[in-house]
Amino acid sequence: MSLSLLSRYAFFVGCVLFTLFSLPFWHHEWLWPFTLVTGVLSLVGIIDLMQSPHSVRRNYPILGNIRYAVEAIRPEIRQYLLESDSDALPFSRAQRSLVYSRAKNESADRPFGTLIDVYQTGFEFISHSMRPAPLGDPNSFRVTIGGPQCTQPYSASLFNISAMSFGSLSANAIRALNQGAKLGNFAHDTGEGSISPYHRENGGDLTWELGSGYFGCRTADGRFDPERFARQAQDPQVRMIEIKMSQGAKPGHGGILPKDKVTREIAETRGIEMDEDCVSPSRHSAFSTPCELMAFIGQLRELSGGKPVGFKLCLGHPWEFMGIAKAMLETGILPDFIVVDGTEGGTGAAPVEFTDHMGVPMREGLLFVHNTLVGLNLRDKIKLGASGKIVSAFDIASVLAIGADWANSARGFMFAIGCIQSQSCHTNKCPTGVATQDTLRQRALVVPDKAQRVFNFHRNTLKALAEMIAAAGLDHPSQLGARHLVRRMSATEVKLFSQSHVFLKPGQLLTGNVDGSFYSNMWEMARADSFDPNTAA
Repeated sequence: MSLSLLSRYAFFVGCVLFTLFSLPFWHHEWLWPFTLVTGVLSLVGIIDLMQSPHSVRRNYPILGNIRYAVEAIRPEIRQYLLESDSDALPFSRAQRSLVYSRAKNESADRPFGTLIDVYQTGFEFISHSMRPAPLGDPNSFRVTIGGPQCTQPYSASLFNISAMSFGSLSANAIRALNQGAKLGNFAHDTGEGSISPYHRENGGDLTWELGSGYFGCRTADGRFDPERFARQAQDPQVRMIEIKMSQGAKPGHGGILPKDKVTREIAETRGIEMDEDCVSPSRHSAFSTPCELMAFIGQLRELSGGKPVGFKLCLGHPWEFMGIAKAMLETGILPDFIVVDGTEGGTGAAPVEFTDHMGVPMREGLLFVHNTLVGLNLRDKIKLGASGKIVSAFDIASVLAIGADWANSARGFMFAIGCIQSQSCHTNKCPTGVATQDTLRQRALVVPDKAQRVFNFHRNTLKALAEMIAAAGLDHPSQLGARHLVRRMSATEVKLFSQSHVFLKPGQLLTGNVDGSFYSNMWEMARADSFDPNTAA
């Protein structure tokens, strides 16, 4: 027998031999624990030799299991022992600590200086003024959403809870988020899973997200039901309607919740049967062209009693969004708002290829949407929201500077209610009770305590934004512009965002004064009567 073979099987053989030879001496009580342990290990080794899926266990009985044990706890070891404060996986320890501190109403101040390498390419900062402005009131940091065709405009906070459905989050998580939104007078997006009883318990303002499954307002075959929609949309708690065109983490991808995971509450909330899979198609059935989308927006606004109606998207083919813009001009119907999501956004579960390589990052998408609306003289009629890895006051300020009117955060508010980024959202085994339907696990999430943390996180983040705005010499966040945001391009060069990006002038696309540019090429390709890129000229 070779030395290699002996080394691979030595521990297993030793356990078997010890067990066998110790049996005759069973009357010695001090041997019992050792015999029991080696007996169990011997049984594990025999199972390892007989099983077929794992080659390592067959070649290294008993010892081979160490690999799988360590692999199972690798994320925790990395997160708690190995990662630095700046490693983003996907949120860094520094980002999470900032949210935890503000949610607990603890000081988030840092001693001694920044830990960031300010000479690293990509470093960003806000320019300050030699004459700072008086500190503004964070409660006044609001934006009125509702264009000329809206009769019930909504005064929204500059910082709101992004879309997360009941089903993805637990009942207690939804309760805590909505109660916190009520305390802080800001909006809570329902996600595409519709409005659950837990959204209604505390009366916080809701943005009702309408996905391709039309949950909460669907017919038996999954199509849009106008009557069911009107009954829910006219509820005073629903302040805005958001059509979900695509999600940043998995743009262009539908989803299925298997029937064995559909609880009675989820079925009642979404308007589906418990004995069938819950399907979110990859595209809408209520419209198939940009012009039909505008007609659908007009229909929803009328059915809701004149409330703001808009849509959320992760930018994909640029000419498709410009096709929507052309449809606005052709039909005369305008959305009241557009929320730009980015590929850096989060989700409960998505294919790796989609999270890593599909969709446009939020900032590039936001710039393109903002520029298109400016170039068509529509920007003053349509408000823009931004969503994607926003947790700090600087995150909010940076998106406001490049075109957004307000910002949404999903995972930031998840941290506020106790999420520890265990990345087990899809397993139903969330250790903090945030992203699980396990009733015992979600009992760990105490609603009044976590609702207060949601309120604290929102208030303290806007307070920090007020301090940044004042330091920049501004009275209100709406005064932020691309000239205030600076990015390091190399070790020896920094540029204002106004210098490093193209910003169209009002009406520039209408006058055709952008010949040869990316925007003019996309505008020529865009069609109001089709989303199909193959029909573009």
